Amino acid sequence: MRDVDAGTASTGPRVLPRNDPRQYDDLAGEWWRPDGAFAMLHWLAAARAALVPPTSRPDALLVDLGCGAGLLAPHLSGKGYRHVGVDVTRSALAQAAEHGVCVVQGDATAVPLPDGCADVVSAGELLEHVPAWPRVVAEACRLLRPGGLLVLDTLNDTALARLVAVRIAERLPTVPRGIHDPRLFVDARALVAECARHGVDLRLRGIRPQAGGLVAWLLRRRRVARTGATSAGRAPRIVPTRSTAVLYQGRGVRNG
Repeated sequence: MRDVDAGTASTGPRVLPRNDPRQYDDLAGEWWRPDGAFAMLHWLAAARAALVPPTSRPDALLVDLGCGAGLLAPHLSGKGYRHVGVDVTRSALAQAAEHGVCVVQGDATAVPLPDGCADVVSAGELLEHVPAWPRVVAEACRLLRPGGLLVLDTLNDTALARLVAVRIAERLPTVPRGIHDPRLFVDARALVAECARHGVDLRLRGIRPQAGGLVAWLLRRRRVARTGATSAGRAPRIVPTRSTAVLYQGRGVRNG
């Protein structure tokens, strides 16, 4: 796999391997730009949060694995959870803390939190970035209390996903080059089986950006880049699709 230009740090661009975590330091200023390099993560965070119901009990805890800069936080507002974010990237965690997330620096394969502590575990756009995704699944399920909810989204290990998410998407101005290593994409059936091994009945559905909204957003973003305006306007919605072949979302409850 070729090396790529990972971004534009203040010291200039540097060449990093695909999926290198240092890219997130180079792109630290992009997290909260709604039309920036991580725009789609905002859209996916809104869709993931929609799977999380308001809590019915006091002191409910939501653990956000691979929380980045805390993009899930605005979409959880008013749902009643204490939001704990776990990530390895300090520059991202500093921004998450500014948005009300209780941050923990740590690896998602060895989370420094106790068994059964979480009412909800979120693992959004994480599994396709780790070399040992079954270990992350094991940790996510370990953290859940009986009856707790797991929500996630990731990229499928298919030729179509590699075409769409790497060859096509990385030619768009909104996707950082080299952000994914397609060798780490996650087979949907294997993910369901792994969750079942740990007591979580995971149900999947395919998702994608709404086509008309995406095209309109890209055109607005192009106009923004040309004119120097400050925003690309309304974000596209993430909508369900029949196929899980590219991008898919999972929701499952841990058995008692």
